[in-house]
Amino acid sequence: MTEQQQVQRGRRKVRTGVVVSDKMQKTVTVSMQRRFAHGFYGKQVNRTKTVAAHDEHGAKLGDTVRIVETRPLSKRKRWRVVEIVERAK
Repeated sequence: MTEQQQVQRGRRKVRTGVVVSDKMQKTVTVSMQRRFAHGFYGKQVNRTKTVAAHDEHGAKLGDTVRIVETRPLSKRKRWRVVEIVERAK
């Protein structure tokens, strides 16, 4: 394929989060936390979102992991664990 025929893929989102559930096979639930200033008051606000991520690395409960956006792997899984940043203590 030439460069003109090749479809450019967009940048994939990369996030860091903490594993809150590892009870499924090859799937972990990751809690991502983001912090931002409130639009009017300026106070720091925390918001969390949990996502299901495909895990081939064997992440355990409490591990900090880096996940990347990927194609739909199942009904709920759109993220994949890339690496385990820090093991739970």
